[in-house]
Amino acid sequence: MKHTLLILLTLTLSACFAPVDAPPPPTALITDTPQPAVSTPTNIPATFTPLPDLVTTPTQTPTPAAEITINDIPVRLTAIPEAFTPDLCTDTRTLQLLLNLQTALQTRNGELLASIVSPATGVGVRYIRNGNVITYFDNIKFIFETTYQADWGFAPGSGEPVKGAFQEIVLPSLETVFNSNAIVTCNSLKVGGATYTPEWPYEGMDFYSVHFPGTDQYAGMDWETWAVGMVRQEGKPVLAALVRYAWEP
Repeated sequence: MKHTLLILLTLTLSACFAPVDAPPPPTALITDTPQPAVSTPTNIPATFTPLPDLVTTPTQTPTPAAEITINDIPVRLTAIPEAFTPDLCTDTRTLQLLLNLQTALQTRNGELLASIVSPATGVGVRYIRNGNVITYFDNIKFIFETTYQADWGFAPGSGEPVKGAFQEIVLPSLETVFNSNAIVTCNSLKVGGATYTPEWPYEGMDFYSVHFPGTDQYAGMDWETWAVGMVRQEGKPVLAALVRYAWEP
């Protein structure tokens, strides 16, 4: 049985991003210039709260919703009344979005992945921390089949260009992180040893940090973190950004 996420959260208020331009034809991938300029985020102490103990306190009495299972522990998600809009760190629907993202990656389900991405805002994928952002809209449903050679930027250390299809370059890293017993925090970057200062590049966008701590074989130097940015589309959390962090020489 594949590992699933051990999700840990910290509560933080959030803001939303405005929609971007209309999507392109679904058969093409877009190489975007890096999105909003990097800003220095507020240092938020990482307080890890076990997911099964998660409690939301909306102003209205919620109704029960379905249960999900995380690391064989049943977790009951609370239905959020439409009139209540919690911040993304306390909205249990963001946990379901993370689980849907994990399932889409594990099963190569492009339709499921597209269902958590707004075709209006798209999702920007940044594989190299200071590299190019590749933006996918409705065409993300083809992401597991396309052989389009995207330009992800220059590799740290060697400076060599990194070009290749999503399934060749990005997917193996996402699988390593999302198939592990990852450490998950909200609006706080959890990383391993780094030669740079990790920063979330999108001011005003909430995110979850999904961190793989690495292996003993490499003394944890093979750690990886994917930050999952989310915004609201008609009140519903949707996937807006994926940013990778790893050790760099």
